Amino acid sequence: MANHMNNAIAANLAHIKAQAANLQDILPQAAYDGPEPTATGAGGFGQRMRDAVDSVNAQDHAAGRQMAAVDSGQSDDLVGAMLSSQQASLSFSMLMQVRNKVVTAVEDLVKLPI
Repeated sequence: MANHMNNAIAANLAHIKAQAANLQDILPQAAYDGPEPTATGAGGFGQRMRDAVDSVNAQDHAAGRQMAAVDSGQSDDLVGAMLSSQQASLSFSMLMQVRNKVVTAVEDLVKLPI
């Protein structure tokens, strides 16, 4: 019985070592390849919020143009216009949720005792 347990433990240990070697092989592939953070703070949260607002605004204008084209008969893509309108609406709702979370966080910081 002890010999069987030793064999099972040895097999499990060999399997774990093989898995660890596999992880070491794929570790370089899993490295972060995104943009490097800047030390000066340029492109920080404020810039990302401005970019998000601009993106939501552009989506809203594009949806408005598509709806106007359908209304005037220049386009018959009603489904595409409705999808664009809903996407713009969801983007705006998400942006408002982020804004509300930021406002709440700032209010909490202001309330902290010094």
